[in-house]
Formats: sequence, C-alpha cells, structure tokens
Amino acid sequence: MSIPFADIKKQYYSIKTEIDDAIMEVLKDTAFIRGKYVDRFEKTFSTMYGIKHCIGVGNGTDAIYLALKALEIGPGDEVITVCNSWISTSEVISQAGANVKFVDIEPENYNINVDKIEAVINENTKAIIPVHLYGQPVKDFDKLISLAKKHSLYVIEDCAQAIFAKYKNQHVGTFGDVATISFYPGKNLGAFGDAGAVISNNDDLAQKIRMLANHGQSIKHIHTYEGINSRMDGIQGNVLNAKLNHILHWTSRRQEIAEHYNSLLENIDYLDIPNVDSNSSHVFHLYVILAKERDKLKEYLAKNGIGTALHYPTILPLLDCYKHLNYSESDFPVGFNNSKKILSLPMFPELSNDEIEYICDKIKRFYG
Repeated sequence: MSIPFADIKKQYYSIKTEIDDAIMEVLKDTAFIRGKYVDRFEKTFSTMYGIKHCIGVGNGTDAIYLALKALEIGPGDEVITVCNSWISTSEVISQAGANVKFVDIEPENYNINVDKIEAVINENTKAIIPVHLYGQPVKDFDKLISLAKKHSLYVIEDCAQAIFAKYKNQHVGTFGDVATISFYPGKNLGAFGDAGAVISNNDDLAQKIRMLANHGQSIKHIHTYEGINSRMDGIQGNVLNAKLNHILHWTSRRQEIAEHYNSLLENIDYLDIPNVDSNSSHVFHLYVILAKERDKLKEYLAKNGIGTALHYPTILPLLDCYKHLNYSESDFPVGFNNSKKILSLPMFPELSNDEIEYICDKIKRFYG
C-alpha cells in the first residue's frame, strides 16, 4: 500500500466538475485579478466565519506583513511570537522593520505558552502574533487577549493552519485586532496556487489593509499609501468559492480521522498523541505525534509506503537567519525537545479507514 502524506489530487477528483466549472467561469469573464469572484468569496467567507471583513490577498505571508504595516509596526518596535512555526510568521516582522521576540511552546498543545509572554514584554513591544498551529487554538487564549489589553498590545492571529477551529465556541481569528489566513494548496481550505486573506471586525483597519494590498489605492491612480501588489486572483477566488461548499464536511472528516488515529495509537508507550483542549475544537490541518526514535520511525514508515513530514525540524530561533539574536536551545526547552520528536502522519479528508489502520499497524510493528 502507498499512502502519501497529503493527496490534493483526490480532493480535486471528488469535486472535479465544480472546480472545472469555476475555473471556466473566470476564463470566460476574464476576471483574472480580483473581480466579482473574489468579491463573492470575501462576502461568503465573512458570513460563514462570523467576521465583518475578509480581504483576499496574494498569500498568507503577505497577509501577516499587511497586518503589521496597517498597524504601523516598524523600526524600533518589538513583536512577540512563538518559537515553533513556519518562518512566514517571523520573517515578516523583520521585513516590516521590527524586531522579533520568541517564546517557548506549551507542552501539551504545542502552541505559544501564554504564561511565558509577559516576561518578554517591554516598552518597545507593540504586538503579539499567536499561531494556532496544526489546527488547534492556543491554550488559555482569553488569557492572552487579556494580557494584550493590559499592556495595550495588538493581537494578530495567525490562523494559517486553523480556519474554522473554535476556542470556547468562537472561531479563531475573531478575537484579536486582525487575523491572517493561508489558502496554500495543502491547507484545509486550499486554492490551486498561492492565496491568502486578512480578516477583521475593525472597519478602518480593514479598509487600510485593502488599500495596502493594492498599491495603497482605493481608487485607481489615487495612492494614499505606498502599498504592495498582493491581490487574490480570480481563479483562486472561484476555486475557493467551490470549496467553501465542502469545507465543513472536510473539517468533520479530519476530526473523524484524528479520532480513529487516537483510538489505535493511544496505548503505545513510545509516542504521545495530540491532546485536544476541552474548550477548543481542533480542525487537524496536521495530525502530529511525539515519537521516540522519530527518525527511525519515519524511515520505517517510508519503506512501507507511508509519507510523513516534520513540522518543524528546527525551531525558528535556532535557524541560521536568527543567529544574530543569540538564542540557545535552553531558551526554548519544550520547543527544542519537541523538534526532535514531532512527526506528522498522513492527514487529508479522503484518507480511508483502511489506510489509517495500515498506518497504525506499521507504527505498532515498529515499536513491537
């Protein structure tokens, strides 16, 4: 049996007619850059998500950058974020001219440890970027929001991996000042190329972000700001329109798959399965275990036709590009330890029960 880590092709074939029709609509109307299909997506997503504004942009990285620029965060400012994430979260802080400050992760749900944040706050701190990693909301997130209010800090929620996840029955991305989303093809709601969005309930902030993403203009040739070119294209917008009809079902299926994994793996002494907080709903963009002899297990699974991945093999502060910050492994003991054990198993809605059972059987055989 051969099981890829992710299989975008299966999803396409499951709704092929809808996707093909959506693409042809854009081609026939030549609505290639923004246009009515992107407008439709923004409105539909806003309604489904319970947020006032959704601004379609070029990708999830641009989304965070635009949020920082709209909040006028720049040179001399500091932004706090988590040590374990994709580099988009931190690199845009530097690119905006600000300084990044990293915080270790919480040992049970692998997100930013809220109790470690206040010690890093100083007079230069302007914002916190919490990442709802793997599909799980940050633990004690209301405590983070209260902490931000106490210190007059902006909160930019990175929801790239967690759209439609909920904390205390409220969608992540609707708590802070602004939130960012990635529609990279492999995400739970994926486009057929790069795409992203910024969401907010703040009218003025949303309008500014919309302008910044379109060269700083709201009317052609009238440039209020120096912006960038980060506009969602029509094909991505309409592909996402088609997929929105299925996202809730796909999310439920991911949760079912996770439950199936849990039931088969929970009694293996050499690994830890994901811990889901009782007040959160995890949407399982990734199903991540902590495994003893991780590298050997990964190799064994590959030999048996099972694709896996690491999210992430090196925590951000220890990457070469952050050497100048002089962080060490001891500054992030949980994050560093996890980076040696994390292993992402196959997770996509079309994964069959037989495939899940095959994967778990091979894991049991490895440790047996």
